[in-house]
Amino acid sequence: MNTANVLFIMLSSILVFFMTPGLAFFYGGLVPRRNMVNTFVSVFFICGLAVILWVLVGYSLSFSGNVWGITGNLNEALLKHVNLHQLMAGIHIPVGLYSLYQMMFAIITPALFIGAIVGRVRLSFLAAFIVAWSGLVYYPLVHMVWGGGILQHLGTLDFAGGTVVHINAGVTALVLSIVIGPRLKQTDHHDNQALVLLGTAMLWLGWYGFNAGSALAINDVAIQAMLTTTVATAAAMVAWQGLEIFFKPNLTLVGSCTGALCGLVAITPATGYVTIVGALIIGAGASVISYWFVEFVKPKLKIDDTLDAFGCHGVSGIWGSLATGLFATSQINPAVVQNGLFYGGGWTQLGLQTLATVVTILYAFVMGWLIVKVLQKVMPVRLSARDEAQGWVGIKDLVEEV
Repeated sequence: MNTANVLFIMLSSILVFFMTPGLAFFYGGLVPRRNMVNTFVSVFFICGLAVILWVLVGYSLSFSGNVWGITGNLNEALLKHVNLHQLMAGIHIPVGLYSLYQMMFAIITPALFIGAIVGRVRLSFLAAFIVAWSGLVYYPLVHMVWGGGILQHLGTLDFAGGTVVHINAGVTALVLSIVIGPRLKQTDHHDNQALVLLGTAMLWLGWYGFNAGSALAINDVAIQAMLTTTVATAAAMVAWQGLEIFFKPNLTLVGSCTGALCGLVAITPATGYVTIVGALIIGAGASVISYWFVEFVKPKLKIDDTLDAFGCHGVSGIWGSLATGLFATSQINPAVVQNGLFYGGGWTQLGLQTLATVVTILYAFVMGWLIVKVLQKVMPVRLSARDEAQGWVGIKDLVEEV
């Protein structure tokens, strides 16, 4: 056992878990006061649900066996037949610790799309959707990209979750926004910007566990991931601030925090594969593209993605995944077999990244759409007009359903 690596992944797991309450604060500060507790509950209750699901079937469907290159099997359900103390080759950390680390990703990912529908869906529907979505969408994508599935075998590069986490969650947010429909009363008022700042700081801090931790060892790649995460986030924040000053013209706290979040999202798939220059371009580009979508495209689409979950996670995630095919280089990480377009590798890696991005978008959209449509036939989805207007406060809805 490599004690240093074990401590590093234990700390990284704690940091990734820390992101979920950070996201609750971030989202909670953006909504009107009547929806604040609703938002806190909708995000934080996933911490319990996602852990149980991961132990029951999540780890097995992600990393056990290989069914058509799409998903795993149930041979290791309930972590049966898993030697949790067996050391993983090369990095010498226990399999159980790796499972714990991946469990934290399974918590934060569904929490991301909550921002699209806060204040207008029942907790019972949300719980049922997350159960179905985890089994049919999230775990298969983990398997396809990281668990020995088809996208991994083709050569897709996704260091910490551009496809698996951010594009997946962003597209799911878009589906939920379209199918569930808009709020009864739409407002862009941000009730507690102090919570937005606190949540952003917690997310930025936790993201070091998310990105650097994905190196799974204390090494040069982990250090590079910490550097590129910081640089890309700073570049995205400054770019968003510049766009606000040019178009508004005023600089806002919410805009600065949103820009930072876009940078964190965009650098995630590329963080352990790119140079500092690449990180600067990826971060700045994320804010430019997401700002354009949120401010100019979204109003024309008339889709009520309440907190711009698709505009930030989906759009910036797509850009980051594609940009990995532009800037990845074996100079930074020998795991890069085919350099990106701008580092002499030609179009091959960009083509693979485009394929993985398109597959993720289509898979998440179709499966998410089907899950919502099926659930709509068997259970109520929307809050009552009265509860939505007053601000649902959490457990009351679930008790009434029972």
